[in-house]
Amino acid sequence: MNNLSFLSPVDDLHDAALAQRLQHALDNKTKPLGALGRLEAMALRIGLILGHEAPQLQHAQMLVCAADHGLAARGVSAYPSDVTWQMVQNFLAGGAAVSVLARQHGLALTVVDCGVARELPPQPGLVARRLGAGTADAAAGPAMSAAQCHEAIANGSEIVRTLPGNALLLGEMGIGNSSAAAMLLARLTGEDIDACTGAGTGLDAAGLARKRAVLRAVLERHAQASAPLDALAALGGFEIATLVGAVLQAAQERRVIVLDGFIASVAALVAQALQPAVVQRCIAAHVSAEPGHALLLRSLGLDPLLRLDLRLGEGSGAALAWPLLESACRILREMASFESAGISRKEGESTVSRGASA
Repeated sequence: MNNLSFLSPVDDLHDAALAQRLQHALDNKTKPLGALGRLEAMALRIGLILGHEAPQLQHAQMLVCAADHGLAARGVSAYPSDVTWQMVQNFLAGGAAVSVLARQHGLALTVVDCGVARELPPQPGLVARRLGAGTADAAAGPAMSAAQCHEAIANGSEIVRTLPGNALLLGEMGIGNSSAAAMLLARLTGEDIDACTGAGTGLDAAGLARKRAVLRAVLERHAQASAPLDALAALGGFEIATLVGAVLQAAQERRVIVLDGFIASVAALVAQALQPAVVQRCIAAHVSAEPGHALLLRSLGLDPLLRLDLRLGEGSGAALAWPLLESACRILREMASFESAGISRKEGESTVSRGASA
């Protein structure tokens, strides 16, 4: 189950010399030291990911993976499973939030049917990598077999290899997938399931209590599934496993990986458990209103760019954060230095750069 030989190792990005050059460039721009705050830290991070002192983001890809969850029949979502295929159609028709935002920012949008309950007809923008009509009910047995989990990861890897560019923005769709994400977070980090579980698509207090009880019982049923891939197979889902493969492949290729919300971030958590250096390539677009997301980002060591109380998914938060990444790169490439602009420095300020860390 742990044999992912089709994936190359993800190397540590540590490059002290490049980090020093990037920090020196940032410190010598026409501004007080650190005046652009976290935009400077992001510029340094992107430069290290891409291995370049003047990084440029090219052909950015928004990848949205969709699938259904058998566990949804247990009442863990406020919406019926039919919403999954209906929203996929909305993505492709250009009417969803992520469609609008991708269009606004020039992001190429690819939607993957990883296992939507209702099979969708071939159409532009849709990639079919179906592994079934949704996962099995994790309350009754494993959500997917080891073979299905392996195939989903392979699918994500293969899809990324076909996409151009050096930046990958991740989104998802699947009624019930906040339940799978909460269970994976609890299993992989040891957090209590209640702290990891929120209202998802809008459950009331009684619905949230029922959801937490269901998830606790599922975790107890699969108590032996503790290794990352075993937990992923037991708890689901097809779209999360596909995103794990996408993260691993993008990290190996040194693409900038922009994580959207809770579910996309839990795919990065699983990927990190398999290849720890993966997280060096990741940028957290935002922290969502789902309570487990803040816990998850702390576990990954990522500081979110935006705090907008989003809880939509789809990749919407990643698209909203995208202009900040472009701005960070432009600061490195286009902003003048004190020397090139002929501007005097602050009195007593040294031209020696501060230290930099990857």
